[in-house]
Amino acid sequence: MSGHSHWAGIKHKKGLADAQRSSVFSKLAREISVEAKSGDNPETNYKLKAAIDKAHEFNMPRENIERAILRGAGKLPGAALEEFSVEAYGPGGIAIIAEGITDNKNRSLGEARMVLNKNNGKIVNEGAIRWMFDNKGYIVIDAKNQSPENQSKEDLEMAAIEAGAENTSWDEDILEIYTRPENLGQIKKTIEAKGIKTEEVSLGWFPKEEVAVDEKIMAANQKLLEELEGGDDISRAFSNLKF
Repeated sequence: MSGHSHWAGIKHKKGLADAQRSSVFSKLAREISVEAKSGDNPETNYKLKAAIDKAHEFNMPRENIERAILRGAGKLPGAALEEFSVEAYGPGGIAIIAEGITDNKNRSLGEARMVLNKNNGKIVNEGAIRWMFDNKGYIVIDAKNQSPENQSKEDLEMAAIEAGAENTSWDEDILEIYTRPENLGQIKKTIEAKGIKTEEVSLGWFPKEEVAVDEKIMAANQKLLEELEGGDDISRAFSNLKF
């Protein structure tokens, strides 16, 4: 993962999400409910823990989180939800993986196809894109946003390595940490126990190689990603764009 910088893209997505908070809360609640099906204890269900942590990042009310967990565990009524994913090419041949949660998979896939077609993209068969990405846990630390005793880049990187990080890289003052998905929660906990603040903690698909494009292709793909994530059912869209 060394040399791959994703923080610019994530900040872009978080900015969009802040502008669409009610939609974000709905998507986060669905994600929590789906993950809670496999176990409603976040200490033993790392995917549920990651979904809850993400909800906390967006200041989702605690009662909303608790209701979503109960709904997923079958302790409250709710629509039957399932996960789905879309693999596609965007303008300029950029690879895209979009993931979502829905109560009607056919409808959701049809809506994703319409967005892609409108933006010069196309859906491809399952597996055609996924091999270009790795599924990883991802943690961001801003060295400038730490207490004085925790601002040493060397110490921050060593703390990540000692916590069990698979790989780390720097983008100016931003430390990007990559983990095995199942280790994300424990590594976050270990790092934060040392008084280190985290900016982003997530699970996602990260490209093995990023592709640099011109401004026109970049803008076209950003518009496509925004429209995919702006729909009701797609929660996250990943690409191999080099920001």
